[in-house]
Amino acid sequence: MFEAVLALPRTVWLLGLVSLFNDSTSELVYPLVPLFLASVLMAGPRALGLIEGVAEATASLLKLFSGVLLDKRGHAKGWVAGGYGLAAFSRPLFYLASSWPMVLALRFADRVGKGLRTSPRDALLAGSVSEERRGLAFGLHRAMDNAGAVIGPLLAAWLLERGMPLKNVFLWSIVPGTITVALAMSIKSPAVVPAAQRQAFSWRLADFPPGFKRYLLVLALFTLGNSSNMFLLLRAKDLGLPDYQVPLLWALTSAVAMVFSTPLSALSDRLGRVRLILAGWVIYGLFYLLLGLNGFHALLLWPLFAFYGLFLAATEGAEKALVADLAPKERLGTAYGWFNLTAGAMLLPASLLFGWLWQSVAVEAAFSFSALCALAAALLLKFWVLQTPAERA
Repeated sequence: MFEAVLALPRTVWLLGLVSLFNDSTSELVYPLVPLFLASVLMAGPRALGLIEGVAEATASLLKLFSGVLLDKRGHAKGWVAGGYGLAAFSRPLFYLASSWPMVLALRFADRVGKGLRTSPRDALLAGSVSEERRGLAFGLHRAMDNAGAVIGPLLAAWLLERGMPLKNVFLWSIVPGTITVALAMSIKSPAVVPAAQRQAFSWRLADFPPGFKRYLLVLALFTLGNSSNMFLLLRAKDLGLPDYQVPLLWALTSAVAMVFSTPLSALSDRLGRVRLILAGWVIYGLFYLLLGLNGFHALLLWPLFAFYGLFLAATEGAEKALVADLAPKERLGTAYGWFNLTAGAMLLPASLLFGWLWQSVAVEAAFSFSALCALAAALLLKFWVLQTPAERA
C-alpha cells in the first residue's frame, strides 16, 4: 500500500497538504470555542447549539451552490482558494469577540469558506484518480487533514499550559492560515468540462440514480443525531477534564483518525464502502451511549475518544468515495454538493435538538438520541440503500 500511496497524483498530495495546514489552524481554534463560550462569555449549550447549527447549515447550502457551479463552469481552483482564504482570515478575529453573537458571526464566516471550497475540492479529488483508488485517495486526504487536527490542539494545549490567556491563543492561527492560502493558490485547475456535457440543475435529483438518493436520505437520518463535536468537548469538561487537556483529548481523536484513515479507506476499495461505513456508525452509536453515562470517570475519556477516532477513520473517506461510486461522472460537483448539503443542513436541527435535550431534559437523553439515530441509519444502509446487484458491486 505504501507504494500505491506514493504513486498518487500531485493534486491529491497538494490538496492533502492544504488540508493539513488548514486543520492546524482550524483545530487550534475549534476545541477552544466551547471553553471560550462557557468560561469567558458565560454562554451555555443552547447558545453553542445555535452557533454551530446556523454556521454549519449555511455552509451546507453553499456546498451545493459551489458544486453546481463547478459542474457548469468547470473551474475548481477559485472556489478552493477563496474558501480557504475566507476561513483563514476569520479565525484570528476570535481574539476580538466580546459576546456569543460575535462568535456566531465568526463561525459563520469560517463555515462560509468551508461551504465554498468543500464540494469543488472533493470533486477534484475524485476526478484525479481511477475508481479503484478512490478510497485510498480520500483516505490519504483525511489522514493529512487529521494530522493537522493533531498539531492544532497540541499547540493550543501547550500555549494554555504555559499560562497564555485563552483569547490570545486565537492569534496563533495567522501563521498556518497564511501557508494554507499560499498552497491553495498553487493548485492547478483540471480541464474544463465541455459545455455540451453539462446538464441543467434539478432540485428533484432527476439525473441521479435511486441508490444515490436513498444514500442521502439515510445520511440525513444519521446526521440528525450527529450534532457538533463541540458538545463532546463540553461534555469532557463537565466530566472533570481540565481546560488545557480538552485540546489534547481532541488531538488524540485526530491522531487515531490520522493513523487509520488511509488503511481503512483503502480497505473500502477491496471490501466495499458500505461495510466500512456500517462499522463506523456502530462505533459512533456505542461511543455516544457511553459518553452520556453519569459518573463517567475522566480518565476513561482518553480510550473512549480514541475509539471515536476509529469511527472517523472508517467513515470519512469511505462515505465520500461512495458518492463518486453512485453518481454520474459528469455530475460529481453537484453530487458532492448534495452530499455535503445533506450532511451539513441537518446539523442545525441536530445541534439545536441536542442542546435542548441536554439543557432541558437530561444529558443522557441527548446522547441516547444520537446513538439511536446512528444505529437506525446503519440498519437502513445495510438493508435498504443498495438494493440491486449493480449498486452493491
